[in-house]
Amino acid sequence: MRILIVDDEPAISDTLAYALQAEGFASDCCTLGAEALALLDAGGHDLVVLDVGLPDISGFDVCRLLRRNSDVPVIFLTARSDEVDRIVGLELGADDYVAKPFSPREVVSRVRAILRRSRPELRNGAGATASARFTVDGEGLRVAYHGVWLNLTRYEYLLLTLLLARPGRILSRGQIMENVWQDSGESLERTVDTHVKTLRGKLRAVRADEEPILTHRGLGYSIAPR
Repeated sequence: MRILIVDDEPAISDTLAYALQAEGFASDCCTLGAEALALLDAGGHDLVVLDVGLPDISGFDVCRLLRRNSDVPVIFLTARSDEVDRIVGLELGADDYVAKPFSPREVVSRVRAILRRSRPELRNGAGATASARFTVDGEGLRVAYHGVWLNLTRYEYLLLTLLLARPGRILSRGQIMENVWQDSGESLERTVDTHVKTLRGKLRAVRADEEPILTHRGLGYSIAPR
């Protein structure tokens, strides 16, 4: 596994590279967002550790541009730990968020956890279905609703297949965060609501007369069994 570290502070990059190497990972380092995008476009990296405050463009912008054509996992590094920044980072498509100062061993642990979970078809099953309404293509990472393939983001796909694998079972926002974003912090539960809202919109575009994702006030969400 090869990790790309994007940070303009050599002390941080070197420390992370050393910690990753000690755990068997290869790594590359760069200091600019534009350089990171070029390296990622060339392929060959399995995960990105990305600083928010870069000299040329922000890490948020790098992630936004990256998500146009890549789903490589992203861990943000930042000197800020505000809730708004964390929500923005995750909604842009990041997989985790670490505030400075941090333990290099903790970052390596998060890298390992994300890489283990980056194959959702292995976790949720290649043929998970809640009813005849849905078809899950685990290898193609796509879901059909009433025979129509949905145009889903990575997190919408993960959220929907998580619910489909447990028809009728209520999952709390914390459980969804733990399985989809690997972060069950209560301050990030609004992220789940946002993704459920956009997912419902895509389902209604296929069948406006159905509401397969149920809200259980104070509890969480479920897929209506049928």
